[in-house]
Order: sequence, then C-alpha cells, then structure tokens
Amino acid sequence: MDQSLFGHFKLGRNPEPGMIPHQTTRLMNPLEQYQQHLNRRHFFGRSATGIGTAALASLLQRDGLATDDLATQSSGSQSSANGDLGDRPESPRIGGLPDLPHFAPKAKRVIYLFQNGAPTHVDLFDWKPNLKKKHSEPVPASYIGDRRFSTMTGKADGKLLLAPVEPFSQHGESGAWVSNFMPHTARVSDELCFVKSMHTEQVNHAPAINFNLSGGEMPGRPTLGAWLSYGLGSETDELPAFVVMTSITKNTSCGQIFYDFYWGNGFLPSRYQGVKFRGSGDPVLYVSNPEGISREVRRGWLDDIAAINELKLQEFGDPEIATRIAQYEMGFKMQSSIPELADFSDESQETLDLYGPDVKEAGTFAHNCLLARRLIERGSRYVQLMHAGWDQHNSLTTELYNQCRDTDQPSAALVMDLKRRGLLEDTLVIWGGEFGRTPFLQGDINNRPRWGRDHHPYAYTVWMAGGGVKPGISHGSTDDLGINVAKDPVHVHDFQATLMHLLGIDHERLTYKFQGRQFRLTDVHGKVVDNILA
Repeated sequence: MDQSLFGHFKLGRNPEPGMIPHQTTRLMNPLEQYQQHLNRRHFFGRSATGIGTAALASLLQRDGLATDDLATQSSGSQSSANGDLGDRPESPRIGGLPDLPHFAPKAKRVIYLFQNGAPTHVDLFDWKPNLKKKHSEPVPASYIGDRRFSTMTGKADGKLLLAPVEPFSQHGESGAWVSNFMPHTARVSDELCFVKSMHTEQVNHAPAINFNLSGGEMPGRPTLGAWLSYGLGSETDELPAFVVMTSITKNTSCGQIFYDFYWGNGFLPSRYQGVKFRGSGDPVLYVSNPEGISREVRRGWLDDIAAINELKLQEFGDPEIATRIAQYEMGFKMQSSIPELADFSDESQETLDLYGPDVKEAGTFAHNCLLARRLIERGSRYVQLMHAGWDQHNSLTTELYNQCRDTDQPSAALVMDLKRRGLLEDTLVIWGGEFGRTPFLQGDINNRPRWGRDHHPYAYTVWMAGGGVKPGISHGSTDDLGINVAKDPVHVHDFQATLMHLLGIDHERLTYKFQGRQFRLTDVHGKVVDNILA
C-alpha cells in the first residue's frame, strides 16, 4: 500500500462491531482534501480483504456464523470491559457491543411515554398550597430574577400567579399528591417514582425535546433509542429494536410537530434510527406484498438483492451497505411479525377494557400503549410513544381535560399490565415532557376559558416505574410556588445518566468517535441519581 496515504489520514477505531473504521483528518487546504478523498476511494476500493470482511462480521455474528476471533477483531468499542458484571444474566441478544452491559442491569428495556408540548406540573403532580393561596397576586420578583422565558411571556415581572385548576389529594400508602386530572395514575401512585426537581436549559419545544432525547438541542446527534440499540442490540430479529409511535388528542389546538430527528440515528449508522409505526392502515408501509406476489417470490428477490449488496460490501466496505442488507431482511421478517403484533384478538376483554375505550382505534395513545407492551414482550429494546397536545397557552381550562382523558388511563394501565405479567421488574416506564409550565398566568385573569401557562424550563415533574427505580417515592422538590427547584435538582443529563445506569451502562464509557471527538449521550455532563435506585 502507498505509505503516503498515512500522511493524509489515520485510521481510527470504530466502536461498532463489524463496521468500517472512521478517519480523523487534520486541517488542510481544499487541494489536499481532494487528494485525500481520492486516496480513500483507492484504499477502500482495493482493500476488500479485511475491511469488507470486518463490515460483514456484524451480519454473520447476528446469525451466529461469525467466529469469536472475527467478532472481537471487528469491534472497536470505546467502552471498557473492566466493569464489575457480577452474575450477568444471560439473555438472547442480536447485535450490540460485546462489552455491554458494563454491569448487571436492573432494566432490560424501556417504554418512554413522551408528552410533547410540556405537561403542567403544578396542575398535575406538584401540589403547592401557597400557589392556591396567592392566586391572582403578582409573582414575587425574588423568584424570577433574570430568568429567561419564551417571547410570549417576555419578562415575568408583574405576571399573576394562577392556582391549580383542579384539586389535589393524597393517594396510596406513599401519600403521593396527584390532581383530580389524573385519577387512574393516582391509583398506581405506589408503583411510581416522581421526580419533581427536573430542570432543563431550553425554553422552546423542538430544542428542548431534542435535548431530552439526544443530549443536544440541535438536530444531528443520536437519540436515546439509537444509543441503546447500538450498544445493547435487540432480543429479536423479527422486530426493530427501536420503535416510535405518535398520537395527538383529537381536535386539539395545541399540537406539536413530530420531527424525524426525535428518533434519529445522528452520526451512528442508519440501521440504529427508530422505525416509526403509522397510525392508520398497516403500521409499516409495504409490509403487505403487492397483489400477485407470493412470499416465496419476494424471498427470492431479496436473496438476489442481498447477494449483489454483499459483493459491493466486500468490495467497498461501506457500512450503509451492511445497513441496507440488514434492513431488507428485517422488512421481510416484519411481513410476518407485524400483522401478528397488531392483532389484538388474543387479548382478553378485561385487558382491552383496562386500557380504555380507544384501545382498538389505531393511532390513539391507548392503542399505542398496548402495542408498546406487545413489542417489548416480543423483544424490542426501546419503544418511544410521543403524544402531542400539552401546549396549553390559552386552553388550560378546556383542552387539558381532553389531554388527561386520553393519556391518564392508558398510562396507568400499561404499568398495571406490565406488573401482572411480571414484566415491570425489568422494564423501565417513563412519563414526562420537555419542560413544565409557568405557575403564573398567561392571559387575562378575568377570562377563565382562555387561561393558559407558558413554557417553564426551571422546574417540572416526570415519573418512572419499574426497571430498578424505587416505587412509591417523590424525589426532589420545588419552592412553595413551583417556580424553581429547591431540593435535589435533576438536570436532563443526570436523568439520562440514571436511565443508562439502570440498563447496565456507564454513560461515560459508551461513546462514539465522530469528527475527531468521542461523543456520548450525556455530552460531558451527567451524574447518576442514586437516591431513586432500588
């Protein structure tokens, strides 16, 4: 090989098993970059032996055909294998990094019930008697300082405090305070861990949602599901490891856009992006064969296409060709697995009733919650449900009722259903949005039908259940008006670090090299919140 190649670039180690090494370039002028590009093409095009084999190794390993030596050689994980695994439970796994989990996990899978638009913490879970007492009084300046709010509020000086719309009461042995908006969630409060001291840095929806799901406010970084499917793989090759479903309350004026980067793979290979199920018709496009095409004919086509793609993979070693092969194969298997998954005829009437009246209507939150349970039963690693409609700037006394009606019963049902099936113990369920809502009013205090609350990143509440978190507790607290965190703050990166820890991952050690830097979900931040761990 021309040794001058290495004057232009060095081969790094790609942390994905079987994928092609990254290159780290030094700064150079455009002519040097062009020459480097030509040399790369020459290098990859002429060096099929070794690199092409390494890229193919992940596919062979998936089917149990790779030797241990090949699998080890093809892996360049940045995560160390020095963690104390204890008696790591053996479970079937397809893909993932060979040295993960770093230690014995409490959770094996995640269902994230993400509430787009930001639920109002002071109306649902964070009871503040003083907020009720001071209703319609100006917010004290000492609580606000120089804090930034959205342009809809501007400066918060002189804004009027707004009491909770519905009464609160305590529930269960834990005595959790829950609003009348959430009667079904109240009944499972002893299973929940409320984190009432969450805070974030973003004041607008899309950056805040992306920050929650990828650790960065700008699109382009891998989301949580992509990191988990990359690091931990899946327990099935019949369904995607990372599945996304979206829903929205009917006739709402508070809908948020579901951007594809909310489940993107970022700079990870594209096989790790989330697979979005549709809310009508077949959950996945083209899962049914066209009329006149039998399954045997489709199988033959795919075999021929795979053979051609594998030739190109061995010739050029492009990891996206490996992705294409794997996704074609997944698509074929989903032609059988998806119809069975979506068929609720094997569910008892009692189970259907548990999730509520909308459970059989595709595209509803209730329907998606039951599908999420069925997915994790069949081996999917991470299921992300996103429900929009929580952005009540001027509809707190109207649309908030609809929003809670659509989400309260299915969320509680999912927790109960998982527990009675023995799945809650190692399945982590998360409920929450991108930030909270202001304890002060947006609108006219004399026009109750148009009351609203603005975006509030400085304090909000999420709840978790199962998967190694303590049940029946509330962690952290806000001040007497619900404006600022007063005790045990939990930043978004802390929350992400804790979630990874529950899955047996040291968040500082699961990294991926991109553009010369090792990236991770938590960036350079994040501490595990030990107090909520069971």
